[in-house]
Amino acid sequence: MSKTASMVMKIIGASLAFAAFVCLLIGGWHDLSVGCCGMKKRLCKKFGSEFDDYADEELYD
Repeated sequence: MSKTASMVMKIIGASLAFAAFVCLLIGGWHDLSVGCCGMKKRLCKKFGSEFDDYADEELYD
């Protein structure tokens, strides 16, 4: 194969790989955002204050 054809094939392969990555990212965007929010909730639960589970409003009625 000539150098030009080889370069064209590399460019086409790289652009197809990039397009596949973009499609994967767009297709899984919702799952990524849910995973991020779930991680944030877990971290808040794990490292939250020990008094967060008390109902303070009920104590002062």
